[in-house]
Amino acid sequence: MDLPWGSDYAKKFVTNVGLITTTGPKGDNIMAAEWTHFISYSPGRIAVLVGKHYKKATGVNIRKTKEFGVSIAATDQNILASLAGKVSGNEYDKISALKELGFKFYKGKKIKALMVEGACLNVELKLVKILDVGSHTMFIGEALEATPNPNKEPLAYHQNKYWHIGENIHKPSQEELAKMNDVFEKHRKK
Repeated sequence: MDLPWGSDYAKKFVTNVGLITTTGPKGDNIMAAEWTHFISYSPGRIAVLVGKHYKKATGVNIRKTKEFGVSIAATDQNILASLAGKVSGNEYDKISALKELGFKFYKGKKIKALMVEGACLNVELKLVKILDVGSHTMFIGEALEATPNPNKEPLAYHQNKYWHIGENIHKPSQEELAKMNDVFEKHRKK
């Protein structure tokens, strides 16, 4: 069974928006990736999924240079995220267009790709693994440099729309968790 983009199934997921930056044969490039996942604490690793229905500039650049940047879009970067995902880096110099529109980038400290200024989090990565996962290719990178922005919150993506994170829903108290743990202990498998 397929779970196509834009379907009622796909709309139930909540993701962040990764702004993936690369350089290489396709030049400096940026794309918006809904599927950007933090997958390991130690070593720090992030997975990015790039569509493979045609030779995406991002995929070509990552395969050639073995590095990429991930900037987690902040709530005030919804326009940047929309523009980064609007057109192909095979056909447009998106970085130059975005700079002309007033968006700012800075040179990576450990990689050659540019990083997005003002993002919630910037991580520079070296490629460690490529996996075919169906409609997309998964690029797994290991963190070389990471810079969080304590004054920014991540942009959320849900139902094909951008959102900011709202009211905090509290976890159970320690007292409630202790009571629940007692119930689980009664049902421990022997």
